[in-house]
Amino acid sequence: MKFAFSTLGVPGMPVAEVAALAADTGYQGVELRAAPDEPVHTGLGQADRASAAAEFARAGVEVLAVCGYTGVAAEGDDEPVLQEIGELLWLARDLGAPHIRVFPGGGEQDPAVAAATAARRLGTAAETAAGIGVRILLETHDSHPSGTAVSEVLGPVGHRYAGAVWDVLHPWLHGEDPVTSYTSLAPFLGYVQLKDVASADDLTPLPLGAGTLPLAKCLAELSPGTWLSWEYEKRWNPAAPELPALLVPGREYVESLLGPGR
Repeated sequence: MKFAFSTLGVPGMPVAEVAALAADTGYQGVELRAAPDEPVHTGLGQADRASAAAEFARAGVEVLAVCGYTGVAAEGDDEPVLQEIGELLWLARDLGAPHIRVFPGGGEQDPAVAAATAARRLGTAAETAAGIGVRILLETHDSHPSGTAVSEVLGPVGHRYAGAVWDVLHPWLHGEDPVTSYTSLAPFLGYVQLKDVASADDLTPLPLGAGTLPLAKCLAELSPGTWLSWEYEKRWNPAAPELPALLVPGREYVESLLGPGR
């Protein structure tokens, strides 16, 4: 397996420090949170994009994904959504990332209506993505939190540049067994986001293995070589322990669950 961590866990950390941290702790990649309050975002100029890409290349660290917040099922016109996706795709290409992350964002709409909207937009955006060479991944989140729900969006799209991120927290919160999540997502899976929490009522981030998520059961389903990314939500939980000191023990814990040869 290959390991990454999300910059959601090190909010505002400069790119050079993120790259060095990953290299120093045995992580092969990073997920870059793309937002205006982060060093990497869609408003970044070409020189800064090239500089960021060079920092990761110098450290021998891959940019696994650029993580945006576009809701592909959001109410309203298609064009603003497609424009946001396009901006994320070009940012990812400039940084050498093979993926972007998007959310369902269907809100309180009828789930079937939201799924049809998301599928239509992803079908259009996937054609753009194929031309750029970056894959769009829909995360198990918000209005479509389970593997089953996300697969019901992606199945009708039927395009290899439209895939999935399995955030293991949200299907678990909604009562979906990891075997069902994986079986639903396997044809579309780009990578897996790991995390741990105390309970369904306390989502404060914990070190991997210190909480109640069935991580061993999730990992048991995965094929060798699957990317695993630790999404430690420090950005939303300022009082949580700092991530850098947790990275090595977290990776070692996951390796112990995986066992030899994986």
